[in-house]
Amino acid sequence: MRYPKIREIVEALVSLFTRAYTTKYPQEPHVPEESFRGKPVVDDENCVGCETCANVCPSLAITFRDDKERKIRIIERDYGKCIFCGQCEEHCITGKGVKLSDKIYDLATFDRKSLKEIQEKELLICESCGAIITTKEHMLYLHSKLGPKAYASILNLNLLNEKLRLAESEDVKVSVRDELKRKDMFNIVCPNCLRRILVKYL
Repeated sequence: MRYPKIREIVEALVSLFTRAYTTKYPQEPHVPEESFRGKPVVDDENCVGCETCANVCPSLAITFRDDKERKIRIIERDYGKCIFCGQCEEHCITGKGVKLSDKIYDLATFDRKSLKEIQEKELLICESCGAIITTKEHMLYLHSKLGPKAYASILNLNLLNEKLRLAESEDVKVSVRDELKRKDMFNIVCPNCLRRILVKYL
């Protein structure tokens, strides 16, 4: 029993006179190591609301909810669940929609609601069956990536016209009848409705 006690005394003395490994936070600010991953910061202008970040988030900190009546997609990010893994940044289709901060680390709070952020994006709704296609910003981003090839699809002619303002929207928009007609292909319709039109009339 003698040697273990001596060893414990030596360890206690070493621990007493050596520098502490922990910081004095919150009395002193925490200075993280270089390339430490901080809070994901969303750039609303470059986020297109495509749901990719929610699909790859392992902690389910990002959720989407579509409101058809208001035609908006509600994106909720709960940083109380976030583990700062960086998957949202790595898989962002624009490469700029979300970036991990190198300054925001301390998120401790007594109010968990303050850790939630809400973002809204305008939805594209099929004018025939009411199905959700995607967000308007997502479709415009795809057009910018495809370039002239985007004009090969008649699905988005009205959407492109809204951006280019080649004609008044009411002039090119065709009202949807009881059943799909050939001219309905020039409305904003989902891929399923467009397929039905093309199979029936072309």
